[in-house]
Amino acid sequence: MEYTVLIHPAVEGSYCTEVQALPGCFSQGETIDAALRNTKDAVECHLAALREEGQHVGSEDGILIGRVSVAA
Repeated sequence: MEYTVLIHPAVEGSYCTEVQALPGCFSQGETIDAALRNTKDAVECHLAALREEGQHVGSEDGILIGRVSVAA
């Protein structure tokens, strides 16, 4: 399975991530690579917890990603 990860720069210079298809699944890291590695671990743990609890495992079905341009 693959999930889209949103990466946000944090104030202190590190990076925060979130996985939109898995509400509550977040992580962070000092670099983008570290944040993505940590996010992979977070997703695996999140999915394991959902399965253990018999809950629906989220997918990206129906999630659309777009961009808009606005005047500065």
